[in-house]
Amino acid sequence: MRKIAVLTSGGDAPGMNGAIRAIVRVGIKRGFEVYGVYDGYQGLVEGKIKKLGYSDVSEILAKGGTILGSSRLPEFKLDEVQDKAIENLKRFDIDSLVVIGGDGSYRGALALSKKGINCIGIPGTIDNDINGTDETIGFHTALSNIIDAVNKLRDTSSSHHRCFVIEVMGNNADSLALYSAISCGSELVITNKTGYDEDFVISEMIKNEAVYHKRHAIIIASEKIFDVDKLAKRINQETGFSSRAIVLGHIQRGGSPVPEDRILASRMAGKAIELLLEKQSGQCVCLKNSEIVAKGIEEALMETNKSKEALYCLFEDLV
Repeated sequence: MRKIAVLTSGGDAPGMNGAIRAIVRVGIKRGFEVYGVYDGYQGLVEGKIKKLGYSDVSEILAKGGTILGSSRLPEFKLDEVQDKAIENLKRFDIDSLVVIGGDGSYRGALALSKKGINCIGIPGTIDNDINGTDETIGFHTALSNIIDAVNKLRDTSSSHHRCFVIEVMGNNADSLALYSAISCGSELVITNKTGYDEDFVISEMIKNEAVYHKRHAIIIASEKIFDVDKLAKRINQETGFSSRAIVLGHIQRGGSPVPEDRILASRMAGKAIELLLEKQSGQCVCLKNSEIVAKGIEEALMETNKSKEALYCLFEDLV
């Protein structure tokens, strides 16, 4: 009986548990023994490996986070660290590994595949920033969390003639900011793509109040672009809006995954098992035009995503 393992790496994302559950259940039905690696690549190097059965993944589909735990291990790029991980896999006679995570996790899987371990990547990140796939596991839940928070903030902003400057996650990616700005009716969205011009933002807020006679305003921005507190203070001083800065932070990651993420995770995990049955390696599972497909990890990481261009144009027409 072939033995396979699954690990989650990098930032946790709602829906990862759904993928773990499907790997275990579909894997067992297809004749595999399935093992879980705890605490990501760090756990792989430390030998934290345990056989999983049906009962181990019962009632986890609706849970956020990952029951296997996760970590970041920059040292995994070193050959000697990778060799230690391979040694631990061979100790359990495991020849195949499913890695659920972001692009850094993919690179680790690619390195192991070049050293003889059959590795398949599944995209799990709230940032939706993995090239090669239209959507990643966790994105829809994080987006839903943002929308829920902004809807509540809008009630307060309307009552107090207020402008909220809301920072959302995404690191250098723009999906969470752009999608939430459209979904919430934001007056402005600021991402690496749009750039940041503070004077322009102030002029837009003055126009929203003086020309459009709006009682409230919402500005959504990707993290790490500018100081949201500084902008809020300037809006206070130079416009008629009372302004506050809100950093949503890690609350965006938490909570029960929405149906879209549960289904996507299950579909992608099923495809990963198919690829391992075919003894494929160095592949990642992708969603393209509503279909679940496989691509080489190197090919996927090199792709560019131009699908959001139309959404930026749509946002400009809506405000």
